Amino acid sequence: MAGRSRLPASTRALAARMDKAVREYRMLRAGDRLLVAVSGGADSMSLLHLLSRRLPVYAPGARLRAVYVDMGFGEGSEERCLIMRAFWRQLGVSGRILRTTIGPLAHSEANHENPCFLCSRIRRKQIFATAELFDCNRIAFGHHKDDLVETLLLNMVFGREISTSPPNLALHGGRYHLLRPMLFAEEELVKAYAADNAIPLFAQECPSDGTSRRQTIKEWLAALEAEHPGSRENIFQSMRRVKPDYLL
Repeated sequence: MAGRSRLPASTRALAARMDKAVREYRMLRAGDRLLVAVSGGADSMSLLHLLSRRLPVYAPGARLRAVYVDMGFGEGSEERCLIMRAFWRQLGVSGRILRTTIGPLAHSEANHENPCFLCSRIRRKQIFATAELFDCNRIAFGHHKDDLVETLLLNMVFGREISTSPPNLALHGGRYHLLRPMLFAEEELVKAYAADNAIPLFAQECPSDGTSRRQTIKEWLAALEAEHPGSRENIFQSMRRVKPDYLL
């Protein structure tokens, strides 16, 4: 990235963390066709913004696309899509925008499942359909370090298993690879990057925001970190030092 020394500290730091992730987990190769799933939040929007600059360094000749699935909450669907289109034009990225009613359906009496589970499942299906449409072999999500720690604890506390979101997951015999290039980036760093680069952000107006199990885990972690600074980082590093002989 030219002129790195003149860039904001958040830009240099996030680029360095993403460089490390892409290199360490061999996420990208020359000629790859990469689809970035964006939601309007700081994490996925920052990921697309940075990849639009760094992809030629990671994978010469690679192609970048984006996909946004609007969940249909509230009255702001059209405005959210307009913001997304303008952002993509600014970056020189093309992709697919889908307006749906997934959100209201998931929160209706017709749904007997967890609303977040149904929303996630249907959104993921739309993302894979878009990857197939654009012939993409890599799909990138904006999950950062804090997300991976929270997912680990969610799965332990509520799912009775020890697992998280892997950095580079091959699916369907290697047809697709799910990537998380920001796994080494802290949530606060991602937010700082978005602010320093004037990235437009918006929320989905989901009625479950702030009331989910993930929010409970976030609050637990915040309290633990306040009492024992470094706890979140220690949990993250523990996922890289698993001792199977000392598990059941």
